[in-house]
Amino acid sequence: MEGTLSAARPPVVALLCRTSDREGFRADGAAAVAEAIAQRLGTGARMIGRGGEPRVTTYDEDLVEARGCLLEAGGQIADALHAGGVPILTAGSCSICVTTLGAVMDERPNAFVLWLDAHADFNAPATTPSQFLGGMCLAGACGVWDTGFGAKLDPSRIVMCGVRDVDPGELELLDRHHVSRIDKPSRLADALAGREVFVHLDVDVLDPSVVDGLAYPAPGGFSGEGLTRLLAGVAATAHVVGVEVAGCPNAAAAQLIAPAVEAAVAFRSP
Repeated sequence: MEGTLSAARPPVVALLCRTSDREGFRADGAAAVAEAIAQRLGTGARMIGRGGEPRVTTYDEDLVEARGCLLEAGGQIADALHAGGVPILTAGSCSICVTTLGAVMDERPNAFVLWLDAHADFNAPATTPSQFLGGMCLAGACGVWDTGFGAKLDPSRIVMCGVRDVDPGELELLDRHHVSRIDKPSRLADALAGREVFVHLDVDVLDPSVVDGLAYPAPGGFSGEGLTRLLAGVAATAHVVGVEVAGCPNAAAAQLIAPAVEAAVAFRSP
C-alpha cells in the first residue's frame, strides 16, 4: 500500500480478559490480531489481562463480573487519545464498546463511529432474545438502556456498514434512534468525508466463506481484500482517530484483518 504512517505508533493493545465471551474464548485471537497489526505498522503489541473460560451468562452478570476489564478497555482508549495517539485495541467481544465509545466521545466529541459488524448489537433488555451483553453493547453506549458506565454516544453519530443479521426488536430500535445504515459500501467514504472517525470492527463482518471459526457467522459479508479497500477509501476522505477489533477467532483471521486496519490508520503522502 502506498503511503506513510502519520507518526511513531503507540503499541497495539490486546485486552485478553473476558467480557461476555460465550462461544470459545477469544483471548488467543485478540492476541494474534494485535501482533499481526503491530507487525504491519512497525510497532509493538502489548497484552493486558488474562484469558478466562467461555460461559453463558446474562448481560447483568457480565456487567458486574467484567467491570474491571470493561473499565480497562475505556481507559486504554482514553489515555491514547488524550496523549494525541491513534489507539488500536483488540478484544474478544464487542462488549468493550460500553466504555470505549464513551471514551472516544470524551476525547473527540465530534467523532463519528463507523460500525463494521455483521450484527448491530443494538438490543435492549426488553428486546434481546439471548440476554447476551455482546448483542446489546452499542445500544448501551448510546443510553438506550443503562449499563452503569454512562451514555455519551449520540446514535446519530453511528454509521453502520456490513450489518446484516438484526433481530426484529433491534431493527425497531435502530429506526427509532436514527442510526445510519449504509448498504452500498461504495458510498461509505463520501458519507464520512471530512469527519473524525473511530472504527469498530468485528471480524464477523467478513463472510464466513473466507474465515473459519466465527462465533456468529452471517453470510453476505466482505472478503479480506474488500474490507481493506473499504477502509482505505474511508482513510482517504476521513480522519481515522482509532480502531477497535473484536471477535478474531484465530491467527488466520488475524492475517485478513491486519491489512484492513493498516489501511484505516495510514494516509497517502502529500
